[in-house]
Amino acid sequence: MSVSYESPGSAAHVPPGRAALHLARAATLAPSPHNSQPWLFAEEGHDHGFEVHLHDGRRMILTDPGGREAVIACGAALFNVRIAVRQLGFRPAVDLLPVSENSRYLAHVGYAAHAPAEPEETLLARAMTGRYTHRGPFESEPVPDTLLDELCEHARVEGASLQVVDEPEQLRLLADLVRTAEDLHRSDPRQAAEIIRSVGAGGVPVEACRRHPDATLLAGRDYLGFARYCPRPGRRWTGSIGTVALLSTLGDSRTEWLRAGQALQRVLLHAAAHDVAAAFHTQPLELPTLRTEIRAHLVGGMFPQVVMRLGRAPRTWRAPRRPAVEVLLHAGAPVRWRR
Repeated sequence: MSVSYESPGSAAHVPPGRAALHLARAATLAPSPHNSQPWLFAEEGHDHGFEVHLHDGRRMILTDPGGREAVIACGAALFNVRIAVRQLGFRPAVDLLPVSENSRYLAHVGYAAHAPAEPEETLLARAMTGRYTHRGPFESEPVPDTLLDELCEHARVEGASLQVVDEPEQLRLLADLVRTAEDLHRSDPRQAAEIIRSVGAGGVPVEACRRHPDATLLAGRDYLGFARYCPRPGRRWTGSIGTVALLSTLGDSRTEWLRAGQALQRVLLHAAAHDVAAAFHTQPLELPTLRTEIRAHLVGGMFPQVVMRLGRAPRTWRAPRRPAVEVLLHAGAPVRWRR
């Protein structure tokens, strides 16, 4: 069974199962581009299965025209679902892209053999509510090398590669590419407006965006339009940039995007469990020419999916999430594609 997209009607309300609500609550805690939350979930009834769908109506159309970042976000939500299934004492049975003619239907998760959660899985589950996206400089305390090694291993387990960028020449190249992409985004009035619209109720918290986006080596998103009246901050790079890392995959298909999302969330949860947050700088990955530059010069021919900084944040602002009951449907229920 799967969610129907043909007509914009509404189905009779059926109370969701307790297990499905548990999975949906976990899924909504995943990161997404500018807190767009581009997902819908469906249960098959009687908690027999759980579906993850892409909600095109919540995608950042100009920033993410191909939907790659939205699918990665849904992959992160899928990882949370997997961990939530483990909390219930079962192994998840995951089927990616189960219906070839429905590209929005990204994954089906069923309940396989009974098995208690492993300690690491319990650690990741507990970190879900504490994980958040940071914007701006980090504190000066570096991320321990041992933790970085663990994060790289977590990405590898999910079929992706996490590469730390610490050589000065590579770091300068990446910073230049992020700067170039961000300048292009800011110069496009429609794209700049799309970013600004993502701030506020239900989106990115205003308080998280008050620092000038150019206050770190890697340029940030200009959520509040600083560039229009203050081209550069009076004092640049006022704090630590943290540890810069690239998450990549061998391929660049929809399946690989889902794999990247699951790897990303596994990395982020393990980091959050050790009080380390992430800031994202994926602007050059949204421009094919610049993404090709990163692929050729920084990740050895793999496909870069996420650019991030890791570090300890001085303050936290948690982005709001839609309630689980708003994003959880019954399989077969028609969908209205609205924000």
